[in-house]
Amino acid sequence: MENITDDMIQNLSPWNDGIKPGDITKTVKESACEQAYQVSPRYLNAAGRLFGGDLLSWIDLTGALAAKRHCNMPVSTVAIDNIHFAKPLHLGDIAILISNVTHVGNSTMEVRVNSYVEDLSTGHRSLVNTAYLVYVALKDEKPSRVPRLIPETDIEKREWFAGEKRNEIRKSRRKEGI
Repeated sequence: MENITDDMIQNLSPWNDGIKPGDITKTVKESACEQAYQVSPRYLNAAGRLFGGDLLSWIDLTGALAAKRHCNMPVSTVAIDNIHFAKPLHLGDIAILISNVTHVGNSTMEVRVNSYVEDLSTGHRSLVNTAYLVYVALKDEKPSRVPRLIPETDIEKREWFAGEKRNEIRKSRRKEGI
């Protein structure tokens, strides 16, 4: 796969190619979501850290909220990519999760969720995890076309192209049975 270049960002707009008459369009910021959670004793594992499964649940919930806001209908999780815990969370820590739609297909949406631990005394946030999730929009329990995503900033455009690459990788893995 090719690298994402500045020329791709400035001269191409593949997100416009899939727009059909009557389609709704939305920007990334229209569906962005931020959630905060405090790590309490019920979320601790035997080592005194936030149980990874609870963080994964929070990631999925926050990602689903951005997807629902984008498509204005129920969604179901299809895939979760790249769960790597870079930093632990401890009792009393504040976890901040921020989700953004990065790419859309016909009925699917890729959402990036960044998880942070926030230092209450300074407000500084340290990255704990970045995850990419895929959701399918459901209308009457069937996949339904989602609004087209219009990335506005260079970062959002880079995310779009990276989302195309991640989608290719997911398709390849499905073919391989992974």
